[in-house]
Amino acid sequence: MTGFHLAQVNVGRIIAPLDGPELADFVALQPEINELADRSPGFVWRMVDDEGADATGIRPDRNDELLLINCSVWESVEALRNFTYHTDHLRVLSRRREWFSRMAEAHQALWWVPAGHRPSAAEALERVAMVREQGPGPSAFTFRETYPPQSVESPVVSSR
Repeated sequence: MTGFHLAQVNVGRIIAPLDGPELADFVALQPEINELADRSPGFVWRMVDDEGADATGIRPDRNDELLLINCSVWESVEALRNFTYHTDHLRVLSRRREWFSRMAEAHQALWWVPAGHRPSAAEALERVAMVREQGPGPSAFTFRETYPPQSVESPVVSSR
């Protein structure tokens, strides 16, 4: 245990309002997938709206009613990767194009947080912006290029 946990965020623009028929399957699958996350090894926390079931009521951009945010905290990259790609979550993830518009820019970020920290939507969006503007790095990265928590604990300083 390093004293750090892995935070993750992804944002997506739904193709229609949540209460429309286009999103009925997505909305219906939310309780099942959230329960799966909640009981997955390495799961720590997930962002929820005022209703407390999921984060679909949170609008991270006041100017975009169709933008949704999903943010959670895990014990490790491996725990998050296992949930994402090796559980029934993958079945839902494979259908994302039915419900979400393809985003031209980065829509996901991972970063290390002190154990016990719960990211806000604003903090999570800042990490997505970092990936968009600077590419993956120790402060915000993706599954394709991960960084260990010691990158946060003790950054490598060049002696040059």
